[in-house]
Amino acid sequence: MSLSFFMARRYLFSKKSHSAINIISGISALGIAVSTMALVCVLSVFNGFRDLIGSLYSTFDPQIEVAPTKGKFVPSADGALQRVRSVEGVAVVSETLEEDALILYKGNPLVVTVKGVDENFRSVTGVDSIIYNKDNAHTTLPELSAAGVNYAVPGYGLAARMGLDFGHLQICAPRRGERINMANPAESFNVDDIFSQGVFFQVNQKRYDEAYLLTSLEFARNLFEQKDKISALEVRLKPGADVENVKQRIRQAVGKAYTVRDKTEQHQDMFRVMEIEKIVAFSFLTFILLIACFNLIGSVSMLIIDKRDNVSTLRSLGMDDRAVARVFLIESRLITLLGTVTGIVLGLLVCYLQQTFGLLRLGGDEGNFIVNAYPVSIHWADVLLVFATVVAVGFVTVWYPVRYLSRRIS
Repeated sequence: MSLSFFMARRYLFSKKSHSAINIISGISALGIAVSTMALVCVLSVFNGFRDLIGSLYSTFDPQIEVAPTKGKFVPSADGALQRVRSVEGVAVVSETLEEDALILYKGNPLVVTVKGVDENFRSVTGVDSIIYNKDNAHTTLPELSAAGVNYAVPGYGLAARMGLDFGHLQICAPRRGERINMANPAESFNVDDIFSQGVFFQVNQKRYDEAYLLTSLEFARNLFEQKDKISALEVRLKPGADVENVKQRIRQAVGKAYTVRDKTEQHQDMFRVMEIEKIVAFSFLTFILLIACFNLIGSVSMLIIDKRDNVSTLRSLGMDDRAVARVFLIESRLITLLGTVTGIVLGLLVCYLQQTFGLLRLGGDEGNFIVNAYPVSIHWADVLLVFATVVAVGFVTVWYPVRYLSRRIS
């Protein structure tokens, strides 16, 4: 153990001549601990919301989506798409076709997004977990085409606008490559019939629940005149497969003609906004931490003054100014580390209690929100980031004041 560390440790825990120094030192450590705890908790709440939204999308979106870089539709028999099926790590592939259309319900036109899916769609996504009947009882995705009759499963918001058991619908889409005939607009549209089985899906995301209509792939192809074409290939990976590695293999297989996106990239704008919000919150809390470190400067400065006689003795024994400064620098670092470790432990404890008991509620009546309490998800990378940030800010803040005062003290 070095002499500087030994003396710094003694100064930290020994009784000072003025009790105010002990109190200020305790307040300094407490301020750092509270700031650290706040950083851990706030970042964990942002992670919780991010993971919650990601889990909602996973019920409807695939792990990986392969879509054309240019244009909307491509032949399903394209060799590049066929190579995706043989990529290592790929378990199931589903062909889908998605396009906007117009439905007529009781004379009211509604613009919807029709998504035609094949029989593998339920295996690629978790759609079976979000299907409900008109009595709000959980069920599974029904057959979307049987005996020449085509069926549709709308999102909850869309179904509510039309009546949960809407029966028969007429759905329209512009004919391919034709201008609308203003004299007789009906001639410019494909019109087909679709029926309801009294079920709907609920993703709890307005983008899907308010506008999407699930139907069979063949019905969508006929409606939009896109025979043997698809708009995307949706992929589910084998258990344990690394998403990033498989995504890179698929990109190599399909080339630049296709865009390969994972769940986060499929909703890049939304997740980017959440990431920016997280960074802004982290920056503000780091600024508060910097203010808390001013207490640390004050406590160490008072300690240097309090130990003036000791410093004179040490210099008489041959200790130079650099070694004297090192004593008080080490003490300030010990206070910083003590506050940081305490804050991280308290932050993790608060996060555990929130995960277990949901102490901090979102407000409102039970069931008004997707979750009743603030979601929390601890990411150890964030914990390490908080530790490194607090230690760095604490160390840097006191470096110059301590070196300056230790040279001036006589």
